[in-house]
Amino acid sequence: MAKFVYKMENVLKVKEQIENTRKQEFSLAQGKLTIEENKLKELKKRLRIYEQELKEATSNKIDVNLLRRLGESIKISREQIKAQIVQVEVAKKNLELAQQRLADAVKERKIQEILKEKAFEEFKLEISAQEMKEIDEVVSFNYNNRSN
Repeated sequence: MAKFVYKMENVLKVKEQIENTRKQEFSLAQGKLTIEENKLKELKKRLRIYEQELKEATSNKIDVNLLRRLGESIKISREQIKAQIVQVEVAKKNLELAQQRLADAVKERKIQEILKEKAFEEFKLEISAQEMKEIDEVVSFNYNNRSN
């Protein structure tokens, strides 16, 4: 029996490799987003601490230098939070892009697998037709030999 050889097997392998690369990119983008979100949480936590310290400092004896430092710390923390929010948004966009690229790669691989399955079905039909032809020839040959 003939062996099935898919002509586009190399393309299918490339599509699988691309899909694996996209999976890795997606995973890295997810990790980056998590890191950026954690940084944002820490900055917000630090801001709350500074605000609490400022509140406590204003309720006690007023230390102008402490109030000034805490005010500056709060201002800097708020700026860092704004910048970090931008980083989180960038990480989210990168994650969305990686997710779309992964989905495209999966779709392309599946298309190649469907094409391979169709080619295999055609191969089986051809083999079946060839076997039927051979059987017909044998039957015809045997019938012709009996008649003579």
